[in-house]
Amino acid sequence: MARLIVDGMNVIGSRPTGWWRDRPGAARALLGRLQTLAALEAVSADELVLVLDGRPLPDVPEGRHDGVQVLYARRGGRDAADDRIVEEVAAGSDAGSDLVVTSDRELRRRVVELGAGVEGASALLGRLDAVEG
Repeated sequence: MARLIVDGMNVIGSRPTGWWRDRPGAARALLGRLQTLAALEAVSADELVLVLDGRPLPDVPEGRHDGVQVLYARRGGRDAADDRIVEEVAAGSDAGSDLVVTSDRELRRRVVELGAGVEGASALLGRLDAVEG
């Protein structure tokens, strides 16, 4: 399976669920949904990566969490998680096998230049909705 790298806040922000009232809760909810996907599709944490903005959540440090590799932006500010995603794609052994989930046009351009594929946030959310039935 290709490595799936998820732009966490971009996916979270793509639906008006009230996520802005509880950003940490929204991040945990997305992680939980991705863990369900990983378990159902027998995906390893090396193949499913969630990149989040902001400070690491105390209960979700950077690392592997039940089938999902969680990474955080290395700095604050605009495009911080985007930079971490680009770094992750560039460091991979085969960027051509990476699929980045984002609806951010500039991030899309940057990772495509490195050889990665891109899928919009709505496609991943549709997949998660279908898995959760």
